[in-house]
Amino acid sequence: MKRRERKAAKRRWILRVLLVVFVCVIAVGAYVITQYYQGLSEAEEGEYKDDGTTFIPFEGTEPEFGEINILLIGSDTRGEENGLSDTIMIAHYNQDTHDIKLVSIMRDTYVEIPGHGMQKINAAFAFDGPELLRQTLKQNFDIDLNYYAVVDFEGFSKITDIIAPDGIEVDIPHQMSENIGVTLEPGKQVLNGEELLGYVRFRKDEDGDYGRVQRQQEALDKLKDEAVSIHGLVKLPKLLGVADPYIDTNVDSKTILSIGRGLIAGSEHPMETLRIPVDHSFQNARTDVGAVLDIDLEQNKQALHDFLSTDAE
Repeated sequence: MKRRERKAAKRRWILRVLLVVFVCVIAVGAYVITQYYQGLSEAEEGEYKDDGTTFIPFEGTEPEFGEINILLIGSDTRGEENGLSDTIMIAHYNQDTHDIKLVSIMRDTYVEIPGHGMQKINAAFAFDGPELLRQTLKQNFDIDLNYYAVVDFEGFSKITDIIAPDGIEVDIPHQMSENIGVTLEPGKQVLNGEELLGYVRFRKDEDGDYGRVQRQQEALDKLKDEAVSIHGLVKLPKLLGVADPYIDTNVDSKTILSIGRGLIAGSEHPMETLRIPVDHSFQNARTDVGAVLDIDLEQNKQALHDFLSTDAE
């Protein structure tokens, strides 16, 4: 009799556990869906609300050896440069080591764009979207890109405010105001999304685009740290909802989850950065397409490959 009672008690305990698990799953699912759609409602009408319909298909290669290269493009739809890519980066993620590296390509880099001759590299996006930019990077630097993500700057401030609701601390070297929509005073301070967008877009000083590239890398590194924190993970569903209309990408959900888990596992790893062209590898020149960076192509190609190489780690 006692044996039967123990079995019955065990069954009841298992049923209770299963019921609790079921309720938790339902609650988490409801939270995720609610937060996602709340994010969508806050995002309003973004430039890329219909993913996969804006650009011609991206012919990226399949990732190999657990290494993923994502072409990141910042696009300013407010019209400052009429469709030219304002920011060009390559995000490199190693699934085995969880290391992440970020390469910034200066937008005035003078390269050959397939079918268009010698041009500033940011013109490739204007000519035919991410795919032509991928072809340009492959032809000039022999780099294989697996995925792309185009981010509309209009949504950057909204995304920042979700990831870092208390703001991002930066040290501003001097007043910044021209052509960025805000006025930033010098000194250490915490910036909200709109202010951080101005910080990473400013280039009207002696550092020009070089300073802007450095600030963009700094901001992404700090946003990455915020995103993998506990409060950042809780806000992830809402973040995806807010970001969706402002990002056009072919990165699938499985890959996003894999990278997300890896970033959490490797959260203590500092993000390495590189700028192309590297120092002492270019000269300023004037051409029929305006002022450009006339680069030593082989030197920069080698620097890029050395930086991304697993053997160099």
